[in-house]
Amino acid sequence: MKKAHRFIISTFVLMAGLVSCNQNIQKELSDNRHQYPQILDISYTPSTSPCKGWFTDAGSWMGFTLPTKEDWVNGFCGPFSLDMNRRQWLAKSALVVGFSDDIGQSFIPDSTCYYPGELYIESHSAIGSIQQKLHFIDATTTLISIQTDKPQKLFFSGVEWGENVSLETEQNSIIARHPSGEIILLTFSPNYTLTSIDNNYQAVAQTPEETCQIALSFYTNEKELIVGKQKALTIINNPSKFLYENQKRWESYLTKILRSDMKPEYDRIAVKAIVTLISNWKVRRGGLLHDGIVPSHAVNYFVGFWAWDSWRFSAALAQFAPELAKDNIRAMFDYQQPDGMIIDCIYTDPKENNARDSKPPLVSWAVDEIFTHTQDTAFVSEMYPQLMAYYKWWYAKRDHNGNGMCEYGSTDGTIEAAAWESGMDNAIRFDNAQMLKNKGYEDAWSFDQESVDLNAYLALECKLLKKFATILGATFDAPDYSDKVADYFFDSEVGFFFDKRIKDGSFIQELGCEAYTPLWTQVATKEQVEKMLPLLKDTTKFSTYIPFPTIAADNPKYNPRGYWRGPIWLDQTYFAVRGLRNYGYHVLADQYTLQVFDRLQGLQEGAPIHENYGTHTGERLKAPHFSWSSSHLLMFYSDYGKKQ
Repeated sequence: MKKAHRFIISTFVLMAGLVSCNQNIQKELSDNRHQYPQILDISYTPSTSPCKGWFTDAGSWMGFTLPTKEDWVNGFCGPFSLDMNRRQWLAKSALVVGFSDDIGQSFIPDSTCYYPGELYIESHSAIGSIQQKLHFIDATTTLISIQTDKPQKLFFSGVEWGENVSLETEQNSIIARHPSGEIILLTFSPNYTLTSIDNNYQAVAQTPEETCQIALSFYTNEKELIVGKQKALTIINNPSKFLYENQKRWESYLTKILRSDMKPEYDRIAVKAIVTLISNWKVRRGGLLHDGIVPSHAVNYFVGFWAWDSWRFSAALAQFAPELAKDNIRAMFDYQQPDGMIIDCIYTDPKENNARDSKPPLVSWAVDEIFTHTQDTAFVSEMYPQLMAYYKWWYAKRDHNGNGMCEYGSTDGTIEAAAWESGMDNAIRFDNAQMLKNKGYEDAWSFDQESVDLNAYLALECKLLKKFATILGATFDAPDYSDKVADYFFDSEVGFFFDKRIKDGSFIQELGCEAYTPLWTQVATKEQVEKMLPLLKDTTKFSTYIPFPTIAADNPKYNPRGYWRGPIWLDQTYFAVRGLRNYGYHVLADQYTLQVFDRLQGLQEGAPIHENYGTHTGERLKAPHFSWSSSHLLMFYSDYGKKQ
């Protein structure tokens, strides 16, 4: 199979170079993406059962799947609208191909493949074989490339258009409209004769050809369509230029991340993480005023931007897509409140936004990662006043007793929103929490407990804001309690970090993942980390099959599918592993990293990266195609074997 793929790949590289000057340019590029076939399994022919993931790229709001061999259509399935409110198949397949000499022929599938940034189909009939590739040229337009084994007259049509979709022919284009306003534009070369038949179309080649390209575009309104028509023609008239740009973009992603000293199976994990992040990229639309990353394009309730999710995504993107990382941060700050608060989440429809709570503050970390990889002081200067306003907000609105140790809370006084603000919705440390009204404000409520992770995050934010101030020649004029966090939250008798009750200063002695944060942010002392090691290395508590669950695995409240009450969240596992590395435990950190890489189910195969995983099994839980987990897998990959 690999040899067959290599032959087909070589053929398509030649096909793509329709313009000789671009042929020479393309030869200068490496071809890393084709080293990673079947990077994700997205085989799905539209039916009544739910689909669990699409091929999408370049920030597009449309997606495609590969047809299953059991329910074959001779084309890519879709497009599917990824809009949160209108998730729908606009066609089972908007573009199927055959030979016009025998329009009724049946095609037999030979192979399908998902490479990074590319879909591939090969099939044959009694007349000959056809290979198809699909690439995203930009957020609105894909280019579908066709090659046959000998010159043939080709025939195209659609299969099972979505309900209420209406079609019309306009010169060398097919326009399919849905009542929602969403529009598909198919643009053919002048070699094709187009006709409309029973709310479908036929496009038939006038002369035989071995290769051809069709542009498939997706728009949300008529204004976009008007602008897009000319762009589609430009792409069709010089496809090699745009295919080259696609290849260059993906080669850039991969070469910036891949290491020469890693095993191929671990390289594959890193590539899958890149693919997942890019598939969750969405261009600005409606209330989303900048491009950004959604947690998962495959789950409708996750098609928005969340605050601490965005900080994680940007920290990972900084390595290979820094401009997207910057916009991902800007998108959240577009909704910064007058008092400095960054709200929980935002959507294309701002009426859906949640401003009842914020999220844990890791944004200066993300900005610092971008600065580390780009040295872009202009971006630091742009963000610094907004970062300072957000940092100060915590001490103004979330420090109930004014002692410099903050609490999670909400604007509406509800426990629900306060738990959301922690990011750990049902964590056991909050089981008995109550809400306190903060004096002087109508919109400021706190839990009646101070959280170790929140204050450790704030200590890191403080350190980085001081760094930015030095870079910019600015004055840091905000609270700094970072030197008090470690001793305040460390229970020396137990040898662990815990939240504390405001009422009496007692520890909430639930062994949980919040204790990893002081190690990651490096506020813990070396002596404190040494005291923690017996608990961290205990195989009944934290050194489990997949290491570092959200609570100790022997806790009576542990639930293997309990969201934040047991399962593995890779951000928390990463904080623990990187935390150990920070204090010189490099061998141990590498051992735990390999447990993640080798034991998460499907990670090295075609399964999507998931939201969380089983502590004792590595089984996949909750949402697939999850950006958060992907971001931290890239960090694991980057850190492995290094002595920071």
